[in-house]
Amino acid sequence: MTTADLNKKPDDVSGMFDQVAPGYDRTNALLSGGNSVLWRMATVRALNLLPGERVLDVAAGTGTSAKALQKTGADVVALDFSPGMVAEGRKRHPDIDFVEGDAEALPFPAGSFDAVTISFGLRNVQNPQLALGEMYRVLKPGGRIVICEFSHPPAPLVQAGYQGYLKYVMPAVTALSSSHRDAYRYLMESIRDWPEQSVLSQWMRSAGFTRVAYRNLTGGIVALHRARSPEDSKVRESVGQRRKRPASPSTSSVSIPIQDS
Repeated sequence: MTTADLNKKPDDVSGMFDQVAPGYDRTNALLSGGNSVLWRMATVRALNLLPGERVLDVAAGTGTSAKALQKTGADVVALDFSPGMVAEGRKRHPDIDFVEGDAEALPFPAGSFDAVTISFGLRNVQNPQLALGEMYRVLKPGGRIVICEFSHPPAPLVQAGYQGYLKYVMPAVTALSSSHRDAYRYLMESIRDWPEQSVLSQWMRSAGFTRVAYRNLTGGIVALHRARSPEDSKVRESVGQRRKRPASPSTSSVSIPIQDS
């Protein structure tokens, strides 16, 4: 197979994930140097789930994150657009509800979930801003969203080291641990081309979310973004009216620093 273009055609990306599904978690653990466990723990803590709450894990893969969410007592729905990932997830975690679906057209009614999360999957969506709008739609008023995604270290020295890792170390590790090096080459390119933290914060605001904030993990190699669906009915009505209007030109190049208080 060849590496998918970075226009992220859904069939191409889904096909790649189908092929890497069996060894995906093992390779990711190696590539992250063990940090993937810490990032997952940080995501679960940020969601602050209560027993019985309903949470949607988008781009859930084989269900590793969904399993961690389930341990809080929450009712977890794991969604992924790769049939191979969903099949592997159902095999590993038969007690979790896996759904094959598209993040840009979530197959759930409005206001279905208390919380939504997506880890290392938003950059693989063809239209991330459309997916954010869908996550907003399926959240209840006051619901929480947490996005864990690769990002850009603000310190030049860390950034330089990270770029060197992506260029030299990551290909060597995937050559040893995965038989689908083209898929991981695409993932490396998608990490490199993903926008900085402030841009994703702006996208979240544009989707209607409030209380938008992020904090860097592992020096900014990963960023944990979180926000709320507004509870105020007038605010929600305003968001709904705005989303009905034709889209304005992209603001993806706008950079507004947003940090935790």
